[in-house]
Amino acid sequence: MEAEKANGNREKKMSRKEMLEKKKLVEEIIKAASSEKDHLSCFPTFRQCHRNGLSVYLESGRGNKLSSQLKQYIQCLFKENMKGPYGSEWPSEEKVKRREMIAPEARYIFVYEIPTADDKDRDTANRIDDKGPIIGFVHYRFLIEEEIPVLYVYELQLEQRVQGKGLGDYLMQLIELIGHKSKMGAVVLTVQKANILAMKFYTSKLRYKVSAISPSRVYPGLGLQTNYEILCKTFGYEAKAMLEGSGTNEEN
Repeated sequence: MEAEKANGNREKKMSRKEMLEKKKLVEEIIKAASSEKDHLSCFPTFRQCHRNGLSVYLESGRGNKLSSQLKQYIQCLFKENMKGPYGSEWPSEEKVKRREMIAPEARYIFVYEIPTADDKDRDTANRIDDKGPIIGFVHYRFLIEEEIPVLYVYELQLEQRVQGKGLGDYLMQLIELIGHKSKMGAVVLTVQKANILAMKFYTSKLRYKVSAISPSRVYPGLGLQTNYEILCKTFGYEAKAMLEGSGTNEEN
């Protein structure tokens, strides 16, 4: 009996040791990903994109190194695109987003339009630091969800005039590549239920699933009353088990 008890205690200690080692490994993965200065440097072919008559180039950025022009642009575009979907929650959400956008852990991909010869007379209001007009951005971070390292997309915002040209697909493909390269277990994002087009884009077109950590699944009944869903696309078995769980909607 004593021998069995000792073996049991040893297994528990080993289990705890493994858990601590795993936690340390995940934290190191997040730290390494967050310390990378320019995630686009690993994907040089993605810096420029030509789709459906639109040519753009991409640049990386950090929340604590944004110029005043970029801060203003981010705020204005976010308000233009999201004030409607947030509804009555907009005033409080706007304050939260203002704080989030300048956080040191915030990472950005900025989308600039490459002007053509016919664009010389175009309004230059959105030109930043003598670059082409900025037309959108992705705000993402490296976080831990359910003990899994994830790339969390906080915002993907594009000006209305360039929506529907394949830029969203292109940017999310890049985000998923960055996630893979950075050893993340998944890409996670939040979508307002009122933003029907975005929900359809992620679940139907990009095959993201409602996560096991989304309110509608954590609190069945009560969760259905929330205004948002948390979606995910996982890259491995462990992440799939923790973030998708059981009972995911396979047709999504």
